[in-house]
Amino acid sequence: MTTASSSLSERSVAYSRMAEALRHLGDTWQEWPDLSQCARAMGLSPHHFQREFTRWAGVSPKQFQAALAHAEAGDLLRQGASVMDASYEAGLSGPSRLHDLFVAHEGLSPGEAKSGGEGAKLKIGEAPTPFGSGVFLISPRGLCGLGFADDGAEQKTGFQHPGYVKEAVLKDLAGRYPNAETVRDDGEARRWADRIFQGSDPIPVALYGTSFRRQIWRALLDIPAGETRTYGQVAAAAGQPKAARAAGTAIGANNISWLIPCHRALASDQRLHNYHWGVARKRAMLTYERAHAA
Repeated sequence: MTTASSSLSERSVAYSRMAEALRHLGDTWQEWPDLSQCARAMGLSPHHFQREFTRWAGVSPKQFQAALAHAEAGDLLRQGASVMDASYEAGLSGPSRLHDLFVAHEGLSPGEAKSGGEGAKLKIGEAPTPFGSGVFLISPRGLCGLGFADDGAEQKTGFQHPGYVKEAVLKDLAGRYPNAETVRDDGEARRWADRIFQGSDPIPVALYGTSFRRQIWRALLDIPAGETRTYGQVAAAAGQPKAARAAGTAIGANNISWLIPCHRALASDQRLHNYHWGVARKRAMLTYERAHAA
């Protein structure tokens, strides 16, 4: 296993505990708990907590607390409200390499998509990511599916046993193109995980969608990292201001989580809910992005 893959494995294993740590820090930032108090809440020694949190988030717990305090975002995150205004106040709206994605809108031809992927040769596999175990669906032209095989997947699949959850998510992504020739290749999935989460080059994304859905997905890419928009705002940005409900459906139909950032979209009440892969993961993704922007 490469050093990059080893790092992703460690961060993947730590994901559940770090998601809880993010929630705890979001709830307690106004009290400014010290490192020992935070570590105790996680059931870890201060040294272990400092090392694990910094490795996962790329910033120390203290730096993360400072970002929350400066943005006055603790209450927003706790209530699940929009972090957009707080992000502007804190100056956390810097550019993200995710905006430089090359999106091959028709990586699968209309004919291939209509026929359920007939004639397409795809690879599917599992690999560690900073947000838990990822499942990758790959075509020769680029990534065409990214989901998660733990946490929120239990809600989606109805299974609780990790093995069943993983198989259900694998089948779910492969089932998007049921007539394609799909083979299991975890090694290729690990290479894509390294490329996406450890690299800096644009990522080729291969998918097919209707013209409206492509407009919505492109509007998602224009949301700065760590910020959020409502479905209505996304629809307006896509030139369809009266299509908030349809925008929500298009966002839910996104096959490629994280890279096409549906986690940055909220319903009209601006609360963190209705995320395909679990609210805890959505919160972790947003706070991870905000911490890195800071």
